[in-house]
Amino acid sequence: MPKKSGSPVRQRALAGLLTALLLGGCASPPVLPDNTVAGAAARRYHAAIELDGRLSVRYQRNDREEALHGSFAWSQTAARTLVTLNSPLGQTLATIELTPQGATLIQPGQPARNAADADALAADALGWPLPVANLGNWLQGYALDAHGRRIAAAGSADPISTPDGWQIRYPAWQQAGSAAGHPKRIDLARRSAAAGEIAIRIVIDNWQPLP
Repeated sequence: MPKKSGSPVRQRALAGLLTALLLGGCASPPVLPDNTVAGAAARRYHAAIELDGRLSVRYQRNDREEALHGSFAWSQTAARTLVTLNSPLGQTLATIELTPQGATLIQPGQPARNAADADALAADALGWPLPVANLGNWLQGYALDAHGRRIAAAGSADPISTPDGWQIRYPAWQQAGSAAGHPKRIDLARRSAAAGEIAIRIVIDNWQPLP
């Protein structure tokens, strides 16, 4: 006589367990926010991108606190980056163009200024340091280490220290948990001999990767 495989109750219990295991194996993993290690790994750096947003800066000039607010536009390709700084009313305050040959800064009513060092050029013309050279990475949630390697930000609780003295925080993210996720707000801070304690807040309103 063949051996029985078990009672009907036990067979139904085993079938239910197998079904649960199969469904569990097919279920999607939980979505992690972009300020986790897994979320950072999922993000993608774009060599060509356009974005715009708002900018506020606090610094010191002649031992007095100064502050300015406005908007900005950032257009980046592999060969050229163009930064436009605007007043709260939309008037262009300065444009900065970066190419492999150097940087050019233009302000209304003034001749174009050229330099090999984009950051030094911006600080000299604006009166406060704008980290143009590395901002393209920071706007996408990446920082460069001492060897120039690109590292994805993976947390906003503690600031990221850069080799050139900036402290970067990412308090808010947009489209968290997806490969298209990107920073919504970025806070930058550092101390400068010429401009004292500098604090820059960037809010990204529009983000468009280019083909």
